[in-house]
Amino acid sequence: MGTVIDSHFLALTAIVTIGYQFLFFIITALLKFDKLTDFAGSTNFIIVAVLTLILKGSWYFRQIILSLFVVLWGLRLALFLLFRILQWGEDRRFDQMRDNLGKLAIFWTFQAVWVWTVSLPVTVVNASSRNPFLQPQDVIGWIFWALGFILEGVADHQKLRFKQSPENRGKWCNSGLWKYSRHPNYFGEILLWWGIFVASTPILKGAEWLVIIGPIFLTLLLLFVSGIPLLEDSSDNKFGNVDGYRIYKQMTSPLIPLPPSIYRNLPMWFKTTFLFELPLYSRNLAQEGLDWCRTSSGESRDPQKID
Repeated sequence: MGTVIDSHFLALTAIVTIGYQFLFFIITALLKFDKLTDFAGSTNFIIVAVLTLILKGSWYFRQIILSLFVVLWGLRLALFLLFRILQWGEDRRFDQMRDNLGKLAIFWTFQAVWVWTVSLPVTVVNASSRNPFLQPQDVIGWIFWALGFILEGVADHQKLRFKQSPENRGKWCNSGLWKYSRHPNYFGEILLWWGIFVASTPILKGAEWLVIIGPIFLTLLLLFVSGIPLLEDSSDNKFGNVDGYRIYKQMTSPLIPLPPSIYRNLPMWFKTTFLFELPLYSRNLAQEGLDWCRTSSGESRDPQKID
C-alpha cells in the first residue's frame, strides 16, 4: 500500500478533499443550507489523516500520534462550530453568497485548498516509510500542539459562554483569555499546527520540507485574510464609538496573549513588528481617539472598569 496514486498521497488527498468539499457545495447551493460549512472543513482534516494512516499501513508511533492530534482537533472544532451555528441560525458569511453560485464555488474551492495545504505535514508523515527514533522535535511539537489545543478550546468555550449570557448582549468579550488576547483561539490554532509541523520534521528530507507551507498558509490566512481582519472590522463597526472598546483594543494584544499592563507599555514599533498589531486591524476605526487614553494622573485607564 506504499503508493496510492503517488508516493506521498498528495494527489489522493487532493482528489478526496475536492470531492468532499464539492459534496457540501452542492448541498449548500441546492438547499441554501449553510450550517455545515465549518463542519465540512473540520471533518475533512480527519478524513485526510485517517485515510492516509490506514492506506500506508505502517502504524508507526509518530504517524499514530500526529493523526490522533488531527482527529482530536477536528472533532472538537467540528462539534463546537456545529453547535454554535445551530444556536445562532444563519452563517453571516454567506449573506452575499447564497444566491451567487460563482461566489459559493470560490468559497468552497478555497476551503478545499485550506484543508489540503494545512494537512500537508501529517499527510507526508503518514506516507513516509522512515521511522527514526524519538527526537527532541517530536516532544517540542507535541507540547506546542497540546498548548494550542487547550488555548483554542478554552477560548472558544469562554467566548461562547460570554455570548450566551443575557447581561453581555451587545458587549465584546474581554474576560478569561480574551483579556490577554483579542484572538486567543486563533493563537491556539496557529500554535498547534506549527506543533504538528515541528513534530513532522524528523522524517522530512529534501523537497518534503516544503510541507512548511501548511502552517505558513494557515498563519497568513488568519493574520491577513479570513481570520483576524474580518473579526476586527466587525468589532470596530459595532463598538468603534465606545471608549471602553477603544481602550481594550489598545491595551490588549491582537494575537499572542500578554498581560495588558505589559502590552500597553510596549513601543508601537515592537507591537507592530513582533506582536502583529497591524494597521490592517484598525482600518475601519476612526483615527481620532486612537492615541492612548490617559487620566489626569497620566495612568492608562482600565477598560474592564468602564461601563
